[in-house]
Amino acid sequence: MEDFVKSPRLLNPMDRAEEILFGLIMALSFTCSISIANTHRAEIRQLLVGAIGCNLAWGFVDATMYLIGVLAQNSRNKIIFDSIQKTSDKEKARRCISHALPPVVASVLEKEDLEQIRSRLMKLPGVSGKVHLTFNDIKRAIALFILVFITTFPVVVPFVFMHNTMLALRVSNLVAIIMMFLCGWSVAKYAGFSKWKMSAAVTLIGILLVAITIALGG
Repeated sequence: MEDFVKSPRLLNPMDRAEEILFGLIMALSFTCSISIANTHRAEIRQLLVGAIGCNLAWGFVDATMYLIGVLAQNSRNKIIFDSIQKTSDKEKARRCISHALPPVVASVLEKEDLEQIRSRLMKLPGVSGKVHLTFNDIKRAIALFILVFITTFPVVVPFVFMHNTMLALRVSNLVAIIMMFLCGWSVAKYAGFSKWKMSAAVTLIGILLVAITIALGG
């Protein structure tokens, strides 16, 4: 319960786990192909550069899509707020408020509660102008980009310092598995699931997704 009352972080454990897993899957789709081909050091270097470049691009795309999603959600919130203020149908306004709330919250609110919320919203000044991004939105997008990008390095570092390619591959895969396991542990702690079961499930799903990505030519 303590996790729900702490000050909000820039990224919650679920966000961090998602981005780390995305980064790992992208990086492993490159490094695991080393075991398929009889590659030389120069070719391995090209694969590693490709892995870093791929995660750099994915981080940029992910951050951009996050900002687009924020703008879309802010625009929808403005539409809902304007609809509540402009409609003369109180029942319609209460339905808008109920639909905008999380289901678990809406389920415990009575008609009188929704009416109180509607009355208070009616007293607020109208929102004019276009929706915009806040500084915190920008910081969160940058955090998403950095997290995806730096996830590449623990996976590729063994190939930089180890000349035995197969040993480097095994170490790289072990590091990735440990990172997946820790992602599952973090998510389980955040969501209240069984830590060992969730960690094992996330690890298995991550390995499966890597295999599918490679099989599909990713």
